[in-house]
Order: sequence, then C-alpha cells, then structure tokens
Amino acid sequence: MPQITLLTALLLIAEGLYGYFGAAVDDRSMTALIPLFFGVPIGISGLFALKDSYRKHAMHAAVSFGLLGAFAAWGRTAMTAGKMSQGIEYNQRAAVMVLIMAIICTGFVIMCVRSFIAARKRQRAEKAEE
Repeated sequence: MPQITLLTALLLIAEGLYGYFGAAVDDRSMTALIPLFFGVPIGISGLFALKDSYRKHAMHAAVSFGLLGAFAAWGRTAMTAGKMSQGIEYNQRAAVMVLIMAIICTGFVIMCVRSFIAARKRQRAEKAEE
C-alpha cells in the first residue's frame, strides 16, 4: 500500500498543478491547487509508510486525508450538479477537476479499507496458528 499511496499523492499533486498552470493566466485560481493540498500529506504519509514500524499509523493518516478529500470533492460535485439541474452557470473545467479528485480519493480510500481488512484477517490467521 505505501507505493499506491505515493502514486495517489503524485496523481493529486499533478492534478493540482495541471489545474492551476493549465488554466489561462487570467483564469488561474488558488482553489485549483486543492488536490495538491491533499496530495502532499498523503505523500508524506506514504513515505513514512515505507518503514515497517511506521506503516500502520502512516497509512491511517494517509487514508484520513484521502477520506477528507473524497468528502470535500463529492460535496463540491453535488453542489455543481445542483447548479446544473437548475440551469445556473458553472465552471465546467473546475467541475471536471473536482470530479477527478473525488474519483482518485474514493478509489484510494477503497483500496486502503480493503488492505486494512486483509491485514486484519492475516493477523487473525497468524494468531490462530500459534
């Protein structure tokens, strides 16, 4: 999971940089960097998770940031969907970027939860063998 965590962090950081620097100079907004602000702590946690003695706590920290990012992005996506349904103008590029962040963070959280469940089962099986 540490490698997947680092990959997730890189994807979020790249998305944030693309969102900001990929926009026209007049349209740049600091909010485009929000994926980067979630990617950095996930990446730092991923680096700590490379060491066995820190892995459990580091991965829990990483998934916490991933969950916060997923909630924030899905919440923003829901608000945009509400605007769309009412015919209110919205920034399509920003909406797509937020949806991408939501998908990345949600996928990461799902993979972490599956990994945590598998680790717990492995621990129980090892204890049963003793």
